Amino acid sequence: MLHIVGAGSGAADLITVRGKALLESADVIIYAGSLVNPELLDYAKEGAKVYNSAEMDLGEVIAAITEAEGLGLTTVRLHTGDPSLYGAIAEQIAACDELGIEVDVTPGVSSFLAAAAAMKAEYTLPGVTQTVILTRMQGRTAVPEKESIESLARHGASMAIFLSTGMLGELSERLIQGGYAADSSAAIVYKASWPDEAVYRCSVADLEKTAKENGVEMTALVLVGGFLSEPFELSKLYSPDFSHAYRKAKS
Repeated sequence: MLHIVGAGSGAADLITVRGKALLESADVIIYAGSLVNPELLDYAKEGAKVYNSAEMDLGEVIAAITEAEGLGLTTVRLHTGDPSLYGAIAEQIAACDELGIEVDVTPGVSSFLAAAAAMKAEYTLPGVTQTVILTRMQGRTAVPEKESIESLARHGASMAIFLSTGMLGELSERLIQGGYAADSSAAIVYKASWPDEAVYRCSVADLEKTAKENGVEMTALVLVGGFLSEPFELSKLYSPDFSHAYRKAKS
């Protein structure tokens, strides 16, 4: 059987309890070596066979999984963050379905969540926004035209922008074209939850400048939106004059 496991955002202790247990029991581990913290491999049992998928193409990954299946072994495919975000798992699951290999998926802590934690920030603030947009700039992987940065920026929602650190000048331009003021709040979170995590607050206009000044070239997430600085309303959930199924409003 193949277990696709979210490794979490970086820190070895941010993998889920289930993910850790699967990793500890795996006979074969295929991990995203360019992105996953190698400390997670310390959980592997003695004798487990480990592959670094950064050095493999899809066919080689599926071949390793198929070989393990033929030997009756259990495989863990260890992906960075949560596998459902930019994890390229759909193609792996489709290939396994064709081969009759059973697959399950264990979610993980995404870097957009670890980035918010690093900033002690809440994406969904009453009176500011109740929506989070997860997206990326177009690079070698195309982005549908209807999902352009300009189009998404028009919502004024909280944004977490992946895989775009090398295009920050263009990103700033597109965010501003979409409606963000040049001085709108932004942040670059480098390697959220890793030991060398760093947070750089800046304006939308200064994203590229801030990255260059701090030597950030990759492995960073860009956050944009009013949740980083704007005043917000108090939550109704804990308001003394708000009733819900478990508490009556105080008169």
